[in-house]
Amino acid sequence: MAPYGQIAKSHPEGLIDLSVGTPVDATPEFIQRALIENSNAPGYPLTIGSPALREAMRDWAIRVLGVTGDFDVLPSIGSKEVVANLAAQLDVKDVVYPEVAYPTYLVGALLAKANPIPVGVDPSSWPRAEFAWINTPSNPTGRVATRDELIAVIDYARKNGTIIASDECYFNFPARNAKTKPISLLQVAGGQNKNLLSIFSLSKRSNFAGFRGGLIVGDPELIANIREVRKHAGLIVPAPVQAAMTAALRDETHVELQAERYANRRELLRPALEALGFRVEHSEAGLYLWCTRGEKDFESVAALAELGILVAPGSFYGTSCDHYIRVALTATDSQIADASARLIAMAQL
Repeated sequence: MAPYGQIAKSHPEGLIDLSVGTPVDATPEFIQRALIENSNAPGYPLTIGSPALREAMRDWAIRVLGVTGDFDVLPSIGSKEVVANLAAQLDVKDVVYPEVAYPTYLVGALLAKANPIPVGVDPSSWPRAEFAWINTPSNPTGRVATRDELIAVIDYARKNGTIIASDECYFNFPARNAKTKPISLLQVAGGQNKNLLSIFSLSKRSNFAGFRGGLIVGDPELIANIREVRKHAGLIVPAPVQAAMTAALRDETHVELQAERYANRRELLRPALEALGFRVEHSEAGLYLWCTRGEKDFESVAALAELGILVAPGSFYGTSCDHYIRVALTATDSQIADASARLIAMAQL
């Protein structure tokens, strides 16, 4: 990507980087304050989470996700480290993961020295495996799994004794007027949570990426096993971050405001891309637009770099994706407006 970055930087009006999903909006002040007020932390924090954090995680899981039945919760150092380490922590030999995906699912299988198996959406075509990742809403495509699709995944898990880990870190950001809204695997499970885990991040929800905070929700037996490994490996969320997580999970107003920001940016950028001949596919939720205009991904990357706009090539996310680009909404309102204006101006030439 470096040469395209240089081209984009040379644009007279400057670079607009839409290639990565790094939050740019401020962390809410009440979350910053919780971190600061708990910064005197000379002792070791609890791997399991402080009592206040555990209460906040459980309440959030019930209130927001709709989780029922017997379940447990566990804080994590963001969600990426869970994706990279979970297969190894559970000591599995086979890892099913989406064929169009964020690369860390494959990395996690390789770190676990497990057999990586990329698959499509329909679990009826999956081979039997000990462990499977699903991702809804998807990174990179923004595709949202339907209730029927999640039921099919649960049926597959029960038939084969498979552990399912559902990466739901973009859960909070549906596109406005999308027909399919994100729903948690654990809500669909109806209280029967054996072998089911959902993985969440506060990075996007609360502009928390620099703090590193996430959580695992689901099967208490699995979480007990994961907790023991994490305790001995030193994978512990720092105490000030636990306090900030507690504050963040107790409030949904700031999440709704952030969802509005992303919805507005999506509605500004999408028609501008379409005016330049791109077709947007899926993108029902999350922080990205998944686009193609039938050309090779790096041709699209190069064309947009000439406008000072840097985007990610689809081939980063799977061998079948080399005619797509991923366009992030994680830029300021003014940058998204500027990018939209540049795209429309080019379309009108």
